[in-house]
Amino acid sequence: MSSLTITAKGQVTLKRDLLQHLGIKPGERVDCEKLPGGELRVRAARPTGTIDGFIGLLAGKVKMEKPLTIEEMNDIAAAGWAGELNDK
Repeated sequence: MSSLTITAKGQVTLKRDLLQHLGIKPGERVDCEKLPGGELRVRAARPTGTIDGFIGLLAGKVKMEKPLTIEEMNDIAAAGWAGELNDK
């Protein structure tokens, strides 16, 4: 168990081994959850996205002559999962 010191400003510095255990780097965020008995659960904060953000990610980068059919999308997805997708 690691013991941390609280500064006069109420701040805590996580030691390198704790940061590595959480999988975060300096400047990234952590989430704290209050538990009964005066305990805290600290986790690496993982960004959550929206479908709008995902769709907007490719806006203006993909140029197509016509929209793909569902079957064409399924074929592309299956090829990608199988590692058979060729970038052109």
